Amino acid sequence: MLVVDLRRLELLLELSRLDSMREVAETLNVTTSTVSQQIAALGREVGSPLVEPEGRRVRLTPAGRRLADHAVTILAAVEAARADLDPSAAPVGDLRVAAYATAVRRFLLPVARQLAELHPAVRLLIHEHEPDEALDLLLADDVDLALTYDYDLAPATPDPLLTAVPLSSTRWALGVPAPAPDVPGDSLAVLDRFRDEDWIVNSRNVADEQVIATLASLAGFRPRIAHRADSLELVQDMILAGLGVGLLPADQPTLDGVALCPLPDPEVVLRGFAVTRRGRAEWPPLALVLGLLTDRGPSRS
Repeated sequence: MLVVDLRRLELLLELSRLDSMREVAETLNVTTSTVSQQIAALGREVGSPLVEPEGRRVRLTPAGRRLADHAVTILAAVEAARADLDPSAAPVGDLRVAAYATAVRRFLLPVARQLAELHPAVRLLIHEHEPDEALDLLLADDVDLALTYDYDLAPATPDPLLTAVPLSSTRWALGVPAPAPDVPGDSLAVLDRFRDEDWIVNSRNVADEQVIATLASLAGFRPRIAHRADSLELVQDMILAGLGVGLLPADQPTLDGVALCPLPDPEVVLRGFAVTRRGRAEWPPLALVLGLLTDRGPSRS
């Protein structure tokens, strides 16, 4: 009967993700020699070498890659089993959440108020981060929950270690100086109308830039990205100052002097998600908050 050390499996899984024993050691707060020794011991446990030299680094052998794939399922099952040991436990504790600013306002602040009133033993610790930053924190186990987004025209690549639950779906439009011109036709016609303008994109996430580049390419031009800002309020201020145009939510009011041009076909849709590590969603505080979040969505605006 094969028996393996779960900690060693975790080290192997992190090595498959990071491709560096040094980075694994830094991530898990151990020494590089510990990582090397434990993975060598795991290889002896399973009867096959799991790593091989590649210059000054190492890479997983085919057996190492297969075992790392199994480790995803094994470790998720162990996490679920631990949560199931006391399924009736009342939710208690701090829940660390990383989320983008709009999700903090729209989802987390209302949930925090509900928790304070109905479940005071559960407290949200909120960190404002863009999706890539939030997912890195989740994979490093520095937060328990990440609220992220992507666009339907620039979908995020799923990670097998994570589970995503849809929360919201919001149409976006093109923010331009008022008055907005009447542009008949589809989204490509709208972008073509502004092909000679400077464009404003997010400074901490490339998703909207990818959407603009995709639509502009279909319309036959390359957008001139001139400005980057991570605040929608600042994007509106920059549009109002005549510095360019950029994507804005179609369901939110704009400043006087800023107008929205609809993007009807193809639509630009921002999709919000609640993301957890596999096997963690049954932990009572996390299960409670996920339930409160999903009660508020998914919604379409």
